[in-house]
Amino acid sequence: MIRFLEIANHTLFWYYLASNVIYLVTLLVALKTSAAHQRRLESHRLNWIADTPLVPPITLIAPAHNEESSIRVAVRNLLELDYPELEIIVVNDGSADRTLEEMREEFCLRPVRAIYVPTLESARVRGLYRSGVDARLLIVDKEPAGSKADAVNAGLNAATSPYVCIVDSDSVLERDALLRIMLPILSDPKRVVAVGGIIRVLNGSEITKGQLRRVRLPRKSIEVIQVIEYLRAFLIGREAWGQGNMLMIISGAFGVFRTDLVRAVGGYRPNAIGEDFDLVARLHRHLRDRGADYHIHFVPDPMCWTEVPSDLKSLGRQRARWQKGLMDVLLSTGGMLFRPRYGRIGFFALPYLWLFEFAAPVIELLGIVTIVVAAALGVLSRAFFLQFLLFGYAFATVISIGAVLQEEITYKRYNDWQDVVRLVSYCFFEHFPYRQMHMFWRLQGIWQYLRGDVTWKPLKRKGLQSATAP
Repeated sequence: MIRFLEIANHTLFWYYLASNVIYLVTLLVALKTSAAHQRRLESHRLNWIADTPLVPPITLIAPAHNEESSIRVAVRNLLELDYPELEIIVVNDGSADRTLEEMREEFCLRPVRAIYVPTLESARVRGLYRSGVDARLLIVDKEPAGSKADAVNAGLNAATSPYVCIVDSDSVLERDALLRIMLPILSDPKRVVAVGGIIRVLNGSEITKGQLRRVRLPRKSIEVIQVIEYLRAFLIGREAWGQGNMLMIISGAFGVFRTDLVRAVGGYRPNAIGEDFDLVARLHRHLRDRGADYHIHFVPDPMCWTEVPSDLKSLGRQRARWQKGLMDVLLSTGGMLFRPRYGRIGFFALPYLWLFEFAAPVIELLGIVTIVVAAALGVLSRAFFLQFLLFGYAFATVISIGAVLQEEITYKRYNDWQDVVRLVSYCFFEHFPYRQMHMFWRLQGIWQYLRGDVTWKPLKRKGLQSATAP
C-alpha cells in the first residue's frame, strides 16, 4: 500500500511538471508570435484594407435564439463593422420570444423571395427577410432544432461570399475586428483556410449603443478568474498551437472560414456537442486526407468581447458541457491518432488533448486522494509535498501571471493600474480553490456524457443591455 502511494504521488508530480513545462514552452512561443504579429500589423494599413474593393467578401452569420433583450444592440454592432464587402445573416432559430419582432421593428424587415438551397442539413426555414434600412442585412427565420450547429447551417445555405464569419449574437465585436482577422488570409490566401479571433470577457466593461467604450474588470471574483482563464487560453495556448498549425478549436463566438471547405465537410454536425471544436477537427481530417498545404491561423488582437457566466451554477454547466464536447470530438477522431497521414495533429495535438485535457480531472482527483491517504498514514514526504506545491501550484501561478503581463505589455486593454493589480493578485487564487471546483465540473461532464446526458442546459445571462457598468 505504501509503495503504491509513493508511485501514485510521484506520477502526479511528474504529470504536473510536464503540464506546466508545456505551458511554459507555449508561453515563450506565444511571446515570440505576438511580437511578430505586432510587426506585421505595422506593415499593413487597416484604413487601406477598409477602403479597397479588392478584399474578398465576407458573410457574417449570427444565430439568435430568444435574444429579444439584446438583439437590436447586437445587430447594430454588426452593421457598424468596418469592412468593404459584408453580408450579414442573422438566423432566428425558432425564438419563442420577440426576437424576430424586435428586428422587424428596428430594421424594417420585409419578406423576400431569395434563392435558398438547403445544401446543408438544417430545420425547415419559414421565411427570409431583407432589411429596408440596410440591404446587407438578411434574416433567416427557421424552426428550432435545439442546436447552434443547425442554425449556422441554415445561415451557410444562404451565404453568398467566399468566406464566412461565425459570431455569437450576444457578443460585441470591435469596429476593425474583421479587418484584423482577415490579415492572415490577405497575406497568404492560398494556404490560410480558417482564422480564429481572440475572445475577451465583456463583464464589467462599458458599452454604448452596441459599441465598447471602456474596458474594465468585472467586480465579481468568479468573473475575474475567468478573465485570467481566457487570457491564458487564448494569448498563450491558442496562439502557440496556431503558430505550429495544430490549432484544434476556433471559438464559435468569432472565427472566419473558407465557405467551400465548410460545405465540403458537410457544415456543422447537428448532433455535435462542441460544434466549433468538431468543425475544426473535421477540417484538419479533410485537408490531411487530401494532402493539402494549409494553415489554420489565430489572431491575438482584442477583437470579440463576450459575456461569461456570473454565477457558479451557470459556470459549472458551461464547463461540464465543454468537457462533454471534448470527449465527443476525441472519440470521433480516434482514427487520426498516431497515424503518419495526420502528421503533427495525430502525433502531438490529439495526444495532448487526451492526456492533459480529457484525463486531467481524473488524474487530479486520484492525486488528491492519494496525497490525503498518504498524509493520514503518516507516509507523506515533506520534501515531496514542498516539490508538489512548487511545481503544481507556484509554477502554474507564474504561467497565469505571465499571461496577464503579456496582455498588459502587448495590448494594454486594462488601462487602470488597479485592474492590473487585481488581475495579478487573482492569479494566486485561481489554482485554489477554483481549480478544484473546475475539476469537479469537468468530472460531472465526463459522467454525464458516459450516461448519455448530452442535452444543452441554458446559462443565466444578463444581456448586452445590462453589460454596461453603472
